[in-house]
Parts: sequence; C-alpha cells; structure tokens
Amino acid sequence: MPADDTLHGLYNDHHGWLHGWLHRKTGCSHRAADLVHDTFVRLLERDPPRLLASPRAFLTTVAQRVLYNHWRREAIERAYLEALAREPEGCEPSPEARAVVLETLVEIDRCLDGLPPLVKRAFLLAQLDGLTHAEIAARLGISLATVKRHLVRAATQCFFAMGAR
Repeated sequence: MPADDTLHGLYNDHHGWLHGWLHRKTGCSHRAADLVHDTFVRLLERDPPRLLASPRAFLTTVAQRVLYNHWRREAIERAYLEALAREPEGCEPSPEARAVVLETLVEIDRCLDGLPPLVKRAFLLAQLDGLTHAEIAARLGISLATVKRHLVRAATQCFFAMGAR
C-alpha cells in the first residue's frame, strides 16, 4: 500500500477522534483543529508508517509532541510580551520585528532543548542579558569554571542543533 494511501486512511479514520482528544486537552475547538492539522503536517514531513498496530496510540504520541511544542511556544510568547510590557512607551518593536524576535526565541529554545535548566539559564544570561562569566557565576551561585563549562555545553548544543537543520 503506498504511503499516501496509508496517511490518507489514517486521516479519514482518525481525524474526528484526534480533534476530540485535542479539544479536551485544549478546551478550544479552533485550537484543536489547528493542532490536528499540525499533527498531520508533521506526518507528511517524514516517512509515514506503513502498517500500524495501534494507530490511535501513534497519533496520540505525535499529537502530544505537537501540543507540547504549542504550549512551549505560548510560554515563550507570554514571557516576551511581559518583557515588552516592561519597556518604556514608544520603544515597541513593529509587528514584523516582534514576529522575527519571537521566531528567534522559539528557535533558541529548540536548540537548547534537553539541556539542564542551569546550563540554559547560564547561556541565556550570557547571550540575552550580556552578563560576564563572573556575573553569571555570582547570579547562579556557581563557580567560574562551571559557568564556562555550561556555556561551552550550550554553545555546542546550539551548533549541532543548527547543523542538523
């Protein structure tokens, strides 16, 4: 059976169920519809499975990842908007600049995914806040050598994450 037929059948057989499942998770029919769409787009972007013993379990796993990424993006966007709200009036970036910054922040988050929180924090303090190694060490209560190790680890993670795309 061609892969397109399998994906088409998966969509036809389980779209309504997946929408209901995501609707219960999000509480919003429109958001659920968007997430169902994103789930099937993710399946289109890779080799879909030929035969599935448990198609709903498979779809649930993919949809949970899509939902998790959605929630992470919302959290990043909320934090960015809160930071913008603290800026003086008249310093607001254009909608286009806001979109670019938000996409950049989401990409940085993806690159740092999987690192321990302290490593991420050290990297963000250096890159976004411009703190020196000594300032980061003082702020996080760790040694200067640990700060350097954390920054190298985070930079290496970003390098390899960007190279994989």
